[in-house]
Amino acid sequence: MKKLLFIILLIVSLAGLCFAQGGVKKKRPKPHEYGKVTLNNYATKVGIAPVEFDHWTHRGKFTCRLCHVDIGFSMKTGETQIKAADNMRGYFCGTCHNDKMSFEGRRVFAACSKEFTKGDVKRCERCHAAAPNPTKETDFYKFAERLPKERFGNGIDWEKAEETGLIKPVDFLEGVSIKRAPMAAQKDFYIGSKIEGMPDIIFSHKKHTVWNGCELCHPEIFVGVKKGATKYSMIELFDRKYCGVCHDTVAFPQIDCQRCHTKPL
Repeated sequence: MKKLLFIILLIVSLAGLCFAQGGVKKKRPKPHEYGKVTLNNYATKVGIAPVEFDHWTHRGKFTCRLCHVDIGFSMKTGETQIKAADNMRGYFCGTCHNDKMSFEGRRVFAACSKEFTKGDVKRCERCHAAAPNPTKETDFYKFAERLPKERFGNGIDWEKAEETGLIKPVDFLEGVSIKRAPMAAQKDFYIGSKIEGMPDIIFSHKKHTVWNGCELCHPEIFVGVKKGATKYSMIELFDRKYCGVCHDTVAFPQIDCQRCHTKPL
């Protein structure tokens, strides 16, 4: 009996080990959910719902660089540790969401306020979502229907949308951004593929600097500015390092191999 029990436990353990080594296929988010991050450093501790931030709501209006460099949001979810007091002082979300700034002819609602009334509940729920908001889902598909399509991510080809002028992301915020002469983008270069039959990567600085500038990637994500100075592997990329900091989270996912591996064989 003991021998049989030992054999059963051994089989179960080996099966568990196989699953652990083989990994589990991740569920692909729906287009309107791609790029969503949940911010919950403090919310539930004080009895309110976490903030559900959808990148698409801002990506059509602002560059990544403006928010993650000039305003100061970390590239890692929750790392900024935003408090309501920060927003009320005009930092982070409160940089724009202050009930004073206007954008596209509309006043931007205040993210947080010291005085709270029953009428403020709907304003709070615009960010602190206790349940999925069907209106936001509808708004996404209405927004996306006029933009060029892509296979993965949230189904929008943001690069082409910007190139054709369908969206014009703002990269300067008065009183926050520093006026500076634009830096010349480096020429495209090849990154050799390590798999036989897979085309080399053609990396375009120009396409990236439109959204990121130089300082979003260098030196925090890529330490060197010289080709080949930073060594990395696909395993690290899929672990959300280097290119994976943005791709798989907000920018198009890395399963779309043909977006990067484009050099003709």
